Amino acid sequence: MHLPVRTVRSASRPKRRHRGQALVLACLSFLLLALMTTLSFNLSHALREKMSLQQHSDALAYSMGVVEARALNYYAASNRAIASSYVGMTSAHAYMAAASATGDMMRAGQMSFFIVAALEVAQCPPYNFQHCFDAIEALMIAMDYSSKASDYDSKVKDVEDKFNKVIQDLNKMANSIHDSQKSAHNKARSAVRGGQSANLSNLTDYNVPGANSLDSSVGGLNGEEFDCAVDGMNCSRANSSNKARAQVMTEISNASRPSWAANRSLPVIMNGLPTYFKSDFIKDLLKDIPGEGTHVIMGHQGTAKVAQTKSNIHGPGQVTGNEGKVVVADEHGTLLSQWRHGFGVGTYKAVVESSENGGSHEPSGAHSGQHDEFKGINTKDLMSCTASGNCFMKFRADDNPDTDWGQPHVYSYVTKQFFVGDPKKAPWELNDTGSFTLTHGAQGDGKLQLAPGEGAALSKALVYYHRLGPNGWKEAPGLFNPYWRVKLHPFTAQEASRVLNRAGNSDAADLAGAKDLAL
Repeated sequence: MHLPVRTVRSASRPKRRHRGQALVLACLSFLLLALMTTLSFNLSHALREKMSLQQHSDALAYSMGVVEARALNYYAASNRAIASSYVGMTSAHAYMAAASATGDMMRAGQMSFFIVAALEVAQCPPYNFQHCFDAIEALMIAMDYSSKASDYDSKVKDVEDKFNKVIQDLNKMANSIHDSQKSAHNKARSAVRGGQSANLSNLTDYNVPGANSLDSSVGGLNGEEFDCAVDGMNCSRANSSNKARAQVMTEISNASRPSWAANRSLPVIMNGLPTYFKSDFIKDLLKDIPGEGTHVIMGHQGTAKVAQTKSNIHGPGQVTGNEGKVVVADEHGTLLSQWRHGFGVGTYKAVVESSENGGSHEPSGAHSGQHDEFKGINTKDLMSCTASGNCFMKFRADDNPDTDWGQPHVYSYVTKQFFVGDPKKAPWELNDTGSFTLTHGAQGDGKLQLAPGEGAALSKALVYYHRLGPNGWKEAPGLFNPYWRVKLHPFTAQEASRVLNRAGNSDAADLAGAKDLAL
């Protein structure tokens, strides 16, 4: 049986629409993508600026090292010039001593003929009247020698003022060179302290416009390092004494003398005279005045040097503490004459000394006035002796390998603000704060910093000494050879921490000093 069923159609209801739900997620995704893109732009900008800043810091450290290396090489070249002035003084004294010896050689001839005359007199009657006549002739020859001695003394005396002027000018040259060294040192120190002079300021314009200049505290550290490289400057390491510094220059000066000034010795017996005497003098001494006979020079010696005193002219140099207080030269020997029936011996000696106390000159007949133009080597402290005494730059060595044997380090610490702060110039920063803020109801605001702040760069250079060649490293650093160079050099952790602390960046200093952290 079929029951009747009434079908009732319900009223139709509209279906719920799901369109637009993905739009919210898409907007959030695009927002995150935009933020990530902006962040990547800012990160790329920061990396590029950091690389440029680091390259600038490296270039600044290296360039300041070049300034120091050039200064040290100038000291080396000018120290040689100072030594050459003392070499010139020793040569001038050698010539003056040789000239002064001419008169005393004539007196040696006079003495030898006095002896000949005495021997001839001893052989007079009752033996042979000829000996009496020979004695008279020998006395006349002795008088001729005496007259010639006065003539040669007079010639030497005529050039004495010129000799003193030469020593005065050479002494002034040494002082002027040191004055230039002092000026060069002050300029180089100013350059490495400020990083601006000596055209160093151009590096900022070329490499990183807008970067800050070298940190003043780090610049002060550079100045200390540079001063410590030069013995006599203010430094935490001890200075050597003025005496020790004077000994070095004295030894170099004496070692640089030409062979003629250093040693004018002749064989024990030589029939004749040294070839540096004029032929007219040789003819007078050996031929024209005596007329006949045999005349021999024995034990002729001559030298000139910068010495401690006149008396130790033939002694060693630095071994005896030679500080170079005098410049002295001597010429001495013996003249042996055989004439007629007798023979005679006469000695000669000439000494020329210049010192602050007035010096001396032998023989006295060839001398007038004083030889006081030489003031001594390194008589006062390095930076105060320019006006009144000779001095020079000397390298302050250190036997500690951790300090690179005293060779100076150069540091650079520079900063730059990477944040531009102008969206028109740097659109990747979005706004003038370079940040993005999100608000989330009761949970507050969240701030995302997109743009970087200030960046910093740290660099180090080493000014080192190295002579080219296979054995160049064996030569110790010094300021007499211009082989100073510069290179970028790695930091030790302690050193980097010390420099960063000087720059006031304590956080970076703590990080640099962390254990087992490779720099």
